[in-house]
Amino acid sequence: MRREDLADADCGIAQALGVVGDWWTVLVLREVAGGVTRFDGLQGALGVSRRTLTEKLAGLVDHGVLERRAYSTRPPRHDYVLTPRGEGLLPVLVALQEFGDRHLLGDGSLTATAASTSAESARVHALVGRTVPSTVLTGADGGAHDVRREEGWRVVFCFPGAFAPGAADGPGPYPPGWGDIPGTRGCTLEVTTYAAAYDRFLAAGADVVGVSSQRPDELRAFGDHVGAPFPLLSDDDLRLASTLRLPVFRSAGQERYKRQTLLLDPAGVVRAAQMPITDPAGSVAEMLAELTRLT
Repeated sequence: MRREDLADADCGIAQALGVVGDWWTVLVLREVAGGVTRFDGLQGALGVSRRTLTEKLAGLVDHGVLERRAYSTRPPRHDYVLTPRGEGLLPVLVALQEFGDRHLLGDGSLTATAASTSAESARVHALVGRTVPSTVLTGADGGAHDVRREEGWRVVFCFPGAFAPGAADGPGPYPPGWGDIPGTRGCTLEVTTYAAAYDRFLAAGADVVGVSSQRPDELRAFGDHVGAPFPLLSDDDLRLASTLRLPVFRSAGQERYKRQTLLLDPAGVVRAAQMPITDPAGSVAEMLAELTRLT
């Protein structure tokens, strides 16, 4: 069967492959999702020929996955940014990354953490020095919150999942088998430890946000249960995970964050990273010490 036939087949997978079914197209999307939006930057990041990159960008624009936004008229230059259709591919990128991390770079085991020598930990620590693009997530309060802070430092800690004791009609218990997955335990302890130390972080010039791929209503119930004084943000569409290529694992049919923490300076630059985190409470003290050292 020819690829052209696949694009017309009565199958969503086949139709999607007609748009993103080659190596370079997926990698172009990976870079654009990560904030590399200009031609020269994409070419430098990928090492692809100008002709091939031109073809891939044109195809993605034609399919409505990317759109051109002019940033210069003389000479004409454009940013390539994801459309709403393109944003629908973000979970696909994260799923591909999770498969590669677990089955190709790892030993295939299901875990919510990673070894200090793993590719996942290396990828998180390689974020130090990188500017985090503006990324808006939905808070437990239902409002829109940018992961970057307008002024001051910010601690962004990502956790697998934390749940309030659920009523029959409310956010329920932990997913089946949750406690058997290495690294899942400790989310409540991490949140409450950050809550207890929150005033000390504020005094040192930083605020704190927690990020999970849970739904906003689940985070609201949990935040109310423990009295979290800082925002808990829902990345249920995996926007931040795909932007920064943050490690995740799959449990109960959902991609969930592995435990990791970033410290952003007032310009949104990552100044410190923690992964793996084997002691959720101890990591809070370590991050406070790092913040104090840097500020």
